[in-house]
Amino acid sequence: MTSEFVLTLSCPERPGILHAVTSFLLGHGCDITEHQQFDDAESVFLRTSFSGPADGVTLDELRDTFVPVAADFGMEWQLRDAAVKPRVLVMVSKFDHCLADLLYRWRSNALDAEIVLVVSNHPDLEHLAAAEGVPFQHVPVTAATKPEAEARLLELVEEHDIDLVVLARYMQVLSDDLCKQLEGRAINIHHSFLPSFAGAKPYHQAHRRGVKLVGATAHYVTADLDEGPIIEQEIIRVDHRAGPERLVTVGRDAERLALARAVNWHCQGRILLQGNRTVVFS
Repeated sequence: MTSEFVLTLSCPERPGILHAVTSFLLGHGCDITEHQQFDDAESVFLRTSFSGPADGVTLDELRDTFVPVAADFGMEWQLRDAAVKPRVLVMVSKFDHCLADLLYRWRSNALDAEIVLVVSNHPDLEHLAAAEGVPFQHVPVTAATKPEAEARLLELVEEHDIDLVVLARYMQVLSDDLCKQLEGRAINIHHSFLPSFAGAKPYHQAHRRGVKLVGATAHYVTADLDEGPIIEQEIIRVDHRAGPERLVTVGRDAERLALARAVNWHCQGRILLQGNRTVVFS
């Protein structure tokens, strides 16, 4: 029985990169099952799925022997076992649509992740997690207790060996320090009206302006509020008949779709960072 692996990498553009990767895999008796690559004027981004030989090769063996190849080309790279699903912690407040959608996709094996914990600053959604057998942690947050709450979150991340934190409509702004500690492994979802309709009741503001597109953006969390590298965006067309309540409903649909795709792509190793942009091999 063969094992499945995923290699992702980025490095400066120069001849021989693909040859080096394919020669490495051939030398280990591996078979490429999917390959995607993006080159710009300066850099190469690559994602390759492959199966190991029938007589077996371990992840550690592959990693150890790939080190000199990566060093020769100045690669930033990751190599993982495709059968091991990343461990996900979902953060929520009181809006339930994104959490409910992620839990449903996880239960139906449509999410390439393992949801191991739900954390909320309110107790309201504990029943959703309990219905799926997922542990729930209530971590209240006030202005006075925010440092302690964030320290508790980091404890939970370490305790549960979390690979990805998902802010599924978590209505608290994370501190700069926490954003830095979770850099590249925390995803947020918000409506795409920002910054046009910031503040309270954005859909009501949008209705007053007669918007024709409702959208949502999934992005990595950074210290720059809602300005992290964009992973996915979803838009849904509306017209003059859509009142504020309808816009809210449509917006939640967009949020669910964009967030689910972003989480899945991250967990499948399909996203590579390029400064404040992303390369997404969807």
